[in-house]
This record gives sequence, structure tokens and C-alpha cells, in this order.
Amino acid sequence: MQTPHPYVGMWVTRDGHVRQELLANGRYDEARGARKSAYRGRYEVTGTHIEYWDDTGFTADGDFVDDVLYHGGMVFYRETQP
Repeated sequence: MQTPHPYVGMWVTRDGHVRQELLANGRYDEARGARKSAYRGRYEVTGTHIEYWDDTGFTADGDFVDDVLYHGGMVFYRETQP
């Protein structure tokens, strides 16, 4: 079994409005406000670059820099567990 990349987990904007979970199976689930699973699809990480393919057909990408995700004009921070 392959070890998941280090970015698996929940990523959130500072205001908590957008929450994106990168799952170990190569899928993602993104919530926006009260709208759970607003976007879903698959993703691939190469180094510090991420490519997204949404189930509805659009594509996007982003980059991880110093454990911060920059994607679609938004900035995501890793959600830490209490």
C-alpha cells in the first residue's frame, strides 16, 4: 500500500467559509458555508503542486507553500486537531 502524501487532511480558509478535505484515496470534498459537498472530484499531487478534476467537469490547480495551500485565488490553512 502506498503512503499518502503529506497534504491529506482538511484545509480551511481563515474565515472557515470554504473547507476542502483531501482524502487519501485521491478524492476531495469541498464545503462552502452551509453547503456541504459543494464540489467533489479527484486530485493529484506532484511535489507541492495539486491538480483538481471536479466531477462536474471543470479543472483547477494550486500550490502548497510552507504548509499553506494557494488555490483558486483563496488561501487555505491546514486544520489542526485539538
